[in-house]
Amino acid sequence: MDFTDTPEQAAFRQEVRDFIKNEVKADDEMEDMERGMYRGAFERLRGLRQKLAKRGWIAPAWPKEYGGAGLDVMRQFIMNEEFAENRIPPVGGMGVSMVGPTLIAHGTEEQKKEHLGRILSGEVQWCQGFSEPGSGSDLASLQTRAVKDGDDYVINGQKIWTSGAQYAHWMFMLARTDPDAPKHKGISYFLVDMKSPGIEVRPLTNLANQNMFNEVFFTDVRVPAKNIVGEVNRGWYVGTTTLDFERSSIGSAVGLRLQLDGLVKYAKEHERDGTSRTGYLDSVRMEIADRYIETGVARLMSYRVVTMQAQGLIPNHEASMTKLFASELTQRIARTGMKVLGLYGQLWGDDAPMKGRYESSYLTSLASTIAGGTSEIQRNIIATRGLGLPRD
Repeated sequence: MDFTDTPEQAAFRQEVRDFIKNEVKADDEMEDMERGMYRGAFERLRGLRQKLAKRGWIAPAWPKEYGGAGLDVMRQFIMNEEFAENRIPPVGGMGVSMVGPTLIAHGTEEQKKEHLGRILSGEVQWCQGFSEPGSGSDLASLQTRAVKDGDDYVINGQKIWTSGAQYAHWMFMLARTDPDAPKHKGISYFLVDMKSPGIEVRPLTNLANQNMFNEVFFTDVRVPAKNIVGEVNRGWYVGTTTLDFERSSIGSAVGLRLQLDGLVKYAKEHERDGTSRTGYLDSVRMEIADRYIETGVARLMSYRVVTMQAQGLIPNHEASMTKLFASELTQRIARTGMKVLGLYGQLWGDDAPMKGRYESSYLTSLASTIAGGTSEIQRNIIATRGLGLPRD
């Protein structure tokens, strides 16, 4: 692992920093926008998107012929790191990070022409239809059915934990097209217009009283056969498609440290007014120090993953270690924040200490060890693929 930029990488890092300095407003509004608390967030993101689009930085890993920047892994990492340090949120969403790369690799020219440009412009938002009530970690056991009927497929079933479905225009989803095939086969990858008759979206409210995800019901939903990506019954393999993206989770590692920076700043400013317990609990100070060390570890894990990618290797259990450590650290930082604030940590809203952020993060962090692969799944991967332990 080399911590020093090459001359070319250093020049690119400076280019990114100059862009941030000259094109992105440097104030506390960016932090609030990052957390979805800024009322004008959508408008600000629209302006940021236009500036990024001119450089191809909305989809930095996409080939230039599709509107991306064609950046290699290390330059993607540098860009993500600098953006994270300045609290600049990603603007591409699932369209850029998930369905776009899948279409580039497996889509027809008609599908690429219809969707890629609208993904980059932000005109169309996407959601993911993978998980089902009985198929989460064991996703290949999904039961949503798609039956061929003329030029269409008729879909019946249910998806759950569908983030942003209430706002999405399109969904990329997996449905079973051959119920007699082994579970990893007989699945096809569909592009579904969310305005199609028979789709019902029901928002789910989480512990923090937020509607971030939904359950989606399909009743005789007709989807044109031309909306299948890749081969029929080969959707599982299409769905696992990745291009040469930087997947180090550096944004998460940096974000955790910035969150901790904000907590320390608050503690110092409120040490004597009773809203911070650091003034009389040395144990809380020691706990904050532990969290700082752990955010450094998380960052080093991200460096390890991107270094492997830059060397042409595929991080496997290394990526699981990074995800596991960061998601559990998210929960530890939330608990530490609640200890710093004491009973004030239960308050929420703009008038609460730290605008009630730790009341929210304490509740929402519970899902961090479930979403994106549970901690149990990550530990199994680390044990079997990393340590060579038997499955049973």
